[in-house]
Amino acid sequence: MSVTTYAHLNPDLAGLMNTSKEQRISFLHEPVWINHHVSSEITQLLNQLLTRPKKARMQSLLIIAEANMGKTSLVGQFSKMHEDKVIEDESNSSTVIKSVIKTDAPASADEKGLYIAILEQFWTTFRPTDTNAKLRHQVLFLMRECNVQMLIIDEVHNLLGGTAAKQRTVMNSIKSLSNELMIPIVGVGTSDAAIILTNDPQHASRFDVVTIPRWSLDKNFRGLLAAFERKLPLKRPSLLHKSDKAPLLLSISAGNIDNLHRLLIECATHAINEDIEEITLDIIQKYTWLKPTSSKRPREIVLDNV
Repeated sequence: MSVTTYAHLNPDLAGLMNTSKEQRISFLHEPVWINHHVSSEITQLLNQLLTRPKKARMQSLLIIAEANMGKTSLVGQFSKMHEDKVIEDESNSSTVIKSVIKTDAPASADEKGLYIAILEQFWTTFRPTDTNAKLRHQVLFLMRECNVQMLIIDEVHNLLGGTAAKQRTVMNSIKSLSNELMIPIVGVGTSDAAIILTNDPQHASRFDVVTIPRWSLDKNFRGLLAAFERKLPLKRPSLLHKSDKAPLLLSISAGNIDNLHRLLIECATHAINEDIEEITLDIIQKYTWLKPTSSKRPREIVLDNV
C-alpha cells in the first residue's frame, strides 16, 4: 500500500494528514510560532541584554507595535528559550533558576499590582493585603534567590490607565527593581506605551525603543506566507507566496501578522470542508470581507444570507 507524502508541509504534520477533517480543522487553531526576520532581530537584542555584565544602571528595552502584531508571542517564545532550571547541590538541596520572568502589567498603574503580578510567576504564597514595602521585599528576595536576569512586562500600556502621578510611581518602582537587581527590564505594549517614557527623562534614557512594523509586499512577506503554508494541513500546495495571491493576502490583512493568520485559518477551513484541499484565489476573494481587527473597533462578521 503506497503512502502519500506531503512535501509542501512540515514533516511533523504527516501523521495529522491521515486524520479526519474535524481534527485537521481543530489543528488550525493550535498556537503556531513562525520565526521571521523581525523576530530574529528582536530575539538577538534580548539575548544581548540578557548576557550583558551586571552594573548599577542596566539598559532596558521597550517593544511596541499595533495590536495583533505578534508582540506577546515573540516574548513568550523568548521565555521558552530560557525555561526554568532546577540545580541540586551536594546536600541534595535544590534551587530553581528563573533567568527570565515574564508577567503582565497590572490592569492600571498600581505599585502593589506590579509586585503581585511578579510574585504570581513564582508560584509562591504571598498576602495581597501586605504593605507595598513587604511585597517589594518578597519580590527582591525571590528574584535574587532564583537568579533572575531579566524581567519582561507585557501589556505595559495598561499603565496609561492611571494618573500621571501613579504612572511615575510604578515606573520608579520598575527602575528601582532594575537598579537593585542589576537586570534589564523589557516592556512590551502598543505604540501608546511610548508615552510613559516621555513623562520622565530618566526613564526615557534607560529604554531603547524598537517598533515592530507592518508587513509589506517584499521577499520577507513572501517567505512568511511560505512558512505559514507549511503549517496548514492541506493535501495540495497553495503557493500563497505567488504574485496572484500574496498582494491580496497582504491587502486583506493590512500587513498585520495575526490578521493574516486568522485569514489563513478561515481559508484553510473552507478548503478542507469543501474537499478543495488548497487555498485558491477564489477562496481568498471569498474572505475579502474579513476586515482587519483594530484597536479602536472589533472585527465585524458578515453573515451570508444566500
